Amino acid sequence: MVNALVVEDSESIESTVRNLRRQGYQVKGVSAGAEALRLLPQADIVLLDLELPDMDGLEVCRAIRAAGDTPVIAFSRRDAELDRVLALQAGADDCVVKTCGDREVMARVRAVLRRVSPRPAGAPESISLRPLHIDGRSREVHLNGRLVDMTSKEFELLYALASTPERVVSRKELMAKVWETDRAASSRTIDTHVSSLRAKLGSSRWIVTVRGVGYKIGAVQRQSAQV
Repeated sequence: MVNALVVEDSESIESTVRNLRRQGYQVKGVSAGAEALRLLPQADIVLLDLELPDMDGLEVCRAIRAAGDTPVIAFSRRDAELDRVLALQAGADDCVVKTCGDREVMARVRAVLRRVSPRPAGAPESISLRPLHIDGRSREVHLNGRLVDMTSKEFELLYALASTPERVVSRKELMAKVWETDRAASSRTIDTHVSSLRAKLGSSRWIVTVRGVGYKIGAVQRQSAQV
């Protein structure tokens, strides 16, 4: 399930949140840039109003992009080319006027997610690291029979580590596999996602830090894997 973060300081935030939920998205709505940056690790996509009470929207957009590759759709209150150019230069994947209709917003969300989602060749395998089970087809993770809610990037990070449990995966390789970038500065986002994964899995032992190299899945034996 896709986790959307709506950052908007107006009455229309309720409408945006409600429409996203109707389309099956998990949604959190906040009205401040600082709160948006705090919740960023939980988001698969951000819908960002460029006019916020505590921070400049372009500054928030730059901070999101500096932290990683979470897609951003910016909302401008003016139908001006300069606003769109500045938003795209700040790292937004798309920029729309706030007065556009709900159906257009949903269409743009789906289009951006299609562009940023990886397209693996062939169906991925399912991995069982008892009691942790990772289903590559449904993109679901179960621990002790309980579904663990994860963002898209959290799942891809966990899957990348679990698919090669016998070796350490370097930070550079993880950035290439999960975020499709080799920007060294962006690797800080790995630490944030690893911390979030450990919290959701209830133990730091599931993901082991190998200092100076990268990460590996915890010292557990893979029981079965099927294509």
